[in-house]
Amino acid sequence: MEILIISITAFLAAILTFFSGFGLGTILAPIFMLFFPVDLAIALTGVVHFCNNIFKLFLVGRNADKDVLIRFGIPAVIAAFAGSYLLINLSEFPMLFDYNAFGKTWEVYPIKFIIALLLILFASMDLIPYFSKLQFAKDKLPLGGALSGFFGGLSGNQGALRAAFLIKAGLSKKAFIGTAVVVSSLVDFTRLSVYATRFTQAGLIDNLPLVTYATLSAISGAYIGNKLLRKVTLQFLQVTVAIMLIAISILLGAGFL
Repeated sequence: MEILIISITAFLAAILTFFSGFGLGTILAPIFMLFFPVDLAIALTGVVHFCNNIFKLFLVGRNADKDVLIRFGIPAVIAAFAGSYLLINLSEFPMLFDYNAFGKTWEVYPIKFIIALLLILFASMDLIPYFSKLQFAKDKLPLGGALSGFFGGLSGNQGALRAAFLIKAGLSKKAFIGTAVVVSSLVDFTRLSVYATRFTQAGLIDNLPLVTYATLSAISGAYIGNKLLRKVTLQFLQVTVAIMLIAISILLGAGFL
């Protein structure tokens, strides 16, 4: 059942992400978390995300702006190492606290609590108009790369911050999309190289069929998204997904998941 649910989610999310600004990792990671531990869920999402980005590289990677890649991409890669390292170490931290509710004892761990807060933050950026209009000057590109790379490594969420900084870089639509895909691929490769030290222990190898189906679904969605050839803006769906992500994040942070 989890293969079907995750594959459908990956397919639909990939269609939306290609031009609408939705983050595949933002949508897919909480779905993985319904079935797997947080660190494994982020790693599994990272593999699907990276494979999907490799496919998109062949479609739009040639349009990337080299100057922006250097100023934004290099800090992103360096910071992604730090974020990824923090994630794999958070998974070893002891329980923060426990509490009783609904006749049961619920345990809250640092990794779940922190990831839940980050998911709520990034999902809220789709609900609050201020964040959708948030933009930074071109001279802040290195800072933007560092921030998006760090949070990409830590939680897999990098799209919203990346867009906020790249939008003012003076790029054409094609260059913007191409640059975003290349940077995202670099961050994915970086964090996966760090996660790889824990892949065997976490159980990634045991879930290769799931990753394969989800990856193929995401690639199919990306292909369809590319064929749309226009910017898709689905405000109602965007808000609905954001609310669902926040709800899942609250359950995760409260120890229910």
